[in-house]
Amino acid sequence: MKIKLLLLMAVVSSSLFSQSTFDIEGHRGCRGLYPENTIVAFIHAVKLGVNTLEMDMQISKDGKIVVSHDAFMGANICTSPDGKPVEAADESKYKIYTLTYDEIKKFDCGIRGNAKFPEQQKVATVKPLLSEVIDTVEKYIKTHNLPPVMYNIETKSTVAGDDINHPKPAVFAKMVYDLIKQKGVINKCIIQSFDPRTLQEMHKIDPTITTALLVENLKGLKGNLKELGFNPTIYSPNYMLVNKKLIRACHRLHIKVLPWTVNDEKKMVELKEMGVDGLISDYPDREIKVLR
Repeated sequence: MKIKLLLLMAVVSSSLFSQSTFDIEGHRGCRGLYPENTIVAFIHAVKLGVNTLEMDMQISKDGKIVVSHDAFMGANICTSPDGKPVEAADESKYKIYTLTYDEIKKFDCGIRGNAKFPEQQKVATVKPLLSEVIDTVEKYIKTHNLPPVMYNIETKSTVAGDDINHPKPAVFAKMVYDLIKQKGVINKCIIQSFDPRTLQEMHKIDPTITTALLVENLKGLKGNLKELGFNPTIYSPNYMLVNKKLIRACHRLHIKVLPWTVNDEKKMVELKEMGVDGLISDYPDREIKVLR
């Protein structure tokens, strides 16, 4: 009986710890330091000590889940197979949904760097598959005896983009769910989206999965939750929309607040003192320096 009681107390303590841990998330890995949404960025963020790796999903022509924010090969960061920078006028020719992954991985999306992030290291790298990211990160963590990390996976979808830039929400959600189930990381995943439809479909598949509603509109908490139709685990607004009233309202509903994308150190401290449950930043090194 005593052993059972101790085990119960351990479980409760573990649960309380997970609820109280401030979530330091690396946006697109660590976009301010390494090329966005790449394995090198994710591994560097793990080395820094993030709790969560934030990333974006697109679907290739041959039905593979590609880690990419843009639905195309971006002229700002990508180089075509002939060694020349992708031209802005040609982006529509290089849409991920119309390319096989064998075609996609011929484009480099790191060696040019990113003019918006002068600290970013220039590294020759490609847009990886979600499966590759999970396998590489899990192996690295195990090899180096590091704490586990979460994967905050964003399904990039819009009504206008259905069957043009990506599959319809039900198909998209099932593809992502099936993969993370296959990889055995469902309990380590957050599914986030600006598109309520993909979260609704994911909720239908598995009501217990962790979900995050991304917000950049002025509908307010009540309006956004009404549109979604259920309470997500996390409410994730643009940091400029966050105030104490919103945080209190979310916490009354047992919803965590996780703003994006916070790169200013003073703002990081201000938001934490307001009571947010974590922050998404291009510079997780700054988060760790000022918040831990």
